[in-house]
Formats: sequence, structure tokens, C-alpha cells
Amino acid sequence: MNERRNDAAKAGIGLGTAIAVAISWSVNKSIFWAIVHGIFSWFYVIYYAFTRPGGLMG
Repeated sequence: MNERRNDAAKAGIGLGTAIAVAISWSVNKSIFWAIVHGIFSWFYVIYYAFTRPGGLMG
């Protein structure tokens, strides 16, 4: 398990990036937007959580 985590870290893949790409793909179905949102990672995840019905704001 530790070896996999180190490989992912070396590749530059973070948890925020993975979540942002998954959310972006499910909403937009666009590779372009998935890449853009992956770059912004946690900023997009937080934005998504605040702006969607049922998110952090209820």
C-alpha cells in the first residue's frame, strides 16, 4: 500500500485532483474541463460543494 502511495505522489496525483477530475467528468463529460478543474483541484471541490443543492450550504 505504501509503495502505491509513493508512486502516486511521484506522478503528482493528489486526492484533491482526483476528486476534482471525478466531479468534473460526472458533471461535464469533457476531458478539457476535467483537466482544468484538476489543475484547480481543491478550489474546484470547495466551489462545487458550496454551489450545488444539498452541498455544504444545504
